[in-house]
Amino acid sequence: MAFELPDLPYSHDALADLGMSKETLEYHHDLHHKAYVDNGNKLISGTEWDGKSMEEIITGTYEASAVAQNGIFNNISQLWNHNQFWEMMGPSGREMPSELVSAISDSFGSVDQFKADFSAAGAGQFGAGWCWLVKDPDGSLKVTKTENGVNPLCFGQTALLGCDVWEHSYYIDFRNKRPAYLTNFLDNLVNWDNVASRL
Repeated sequence: MAFELPDLPYSHDALADLGMSKETLEYHHDLHHKAYVDNGNKLISGTEWDGKSMEEIITGTYEASAVAQNGIFNNISQLWNHNQFWEMMGPSGREMPSELVSAISDSFGSVDQFKADFSAAGAGQFGAGWCWLVKDPDGSLKVTKTENGVNPLCFGQTALLGCDVWEHSYYIDFRNKRPAYLTNFLDNLVNWDNVASRL
């Protein structure tokens, strides 16, 4: 069964007043995300991965030593990443639930320190990639960054929050100012209720 492009969980203009324009969502979701769906479906058709879940494909095709991942991994991983990304944002859920505040404070010392670490990871990711708040198998939280489409599934981690730092995610609204995009993402765009539900 072929993968499909999921609808956004909000309208294309729902985040415009929060720093992510309708134009960005039209390009990012309707074109970039759709391309991962279409290319991924073509690449897995007739292979051993046809009919497998996204998670099975990602963990089965990831090669830690590969300088450039194979096409199946790249497209299916980016499909999964974006499915999560849209859910992690929203026009509501902007107040961080107390259980998430406690978990973050226990791991980072404070919410402000977590935000500083997360922003530094995203700004410091050379080239295309993602920054993440993850839960390790032992239950601890940490901030990571990954190149290209690599995601926490590759390391047995649970993705609580991810931010796309590929240029197409922020260039329309922030031009080359990735740090400003990251600050705005944390302050205005994250649906913290969704993040807390992943704990």
